[in-house]
Amino acid sequence: MLKVIATTAKTSFSRSLPAFSTCTTRLAGEIDPTCRKEAPKIDSDTVTALPEEAKEKMVYECTICVPTKVDLSPITGVPEEHVKTRRVRIYQPPKNAMQSGTNNIHHWEMEFDNRQRWENPLMGWTSTGDPLSNLKLEFTSPNEAIEHCEKNGWSWYVDVPKIEKEFRPKNYGLNFSWNRRTRVSTK
Repeated sequence: MLKVIATTAKTSFSRSLPAFSTCTTRLAGEIDPTCRKEAPKIDSDTVTALPEEAKEKMVYECTICVPTKVDLSPITGVPEEHVKTRRVRIYQPPKNAMQSGTNNIHHWEMEFDNRQRWENPLMGWTSTGDPLSNLKLEFTSPNEAIEHCEKNGWSWYVDVPKIEKEFRPKNYGLNFSWNRRTRVSTK
């Protein structure tokens, strides 16, 4: 590229040809410039934004915002007898007894209260005629679950988890401290 610039800089341009021609004979073989489309206008905020911000802005522009709350209960397909007389429990599930860490416990679940169940006489299994008995949905916060219930026209209640007591780390060296009550003199 530097070679091309160097060669063009050494040669002098001819001033006999005009830089811009207004004659129509030259446009006869080309496309009419009035029919050409302009480049899209982009504001400076879009150009200077980080890629993550640009992607987030593009996703936000693609979403449809509805100004009023929409009741989806008529179009869910669930019979009214299963929805109108029931309550939805929104709760934070307890930690599994087999795990000691706190991973996968920071979400909220939604479930319907149970309906009538009976024991199947053939196999002894528990049966139910309730289509919503095994429906569990996960949410990141209780507010999302509440919005989902109100959008579908369900009555709900929040089951607040018990407050965990403060974790105090234990030190093995405290077992041998002199101010310990269980410490007995060997003399």
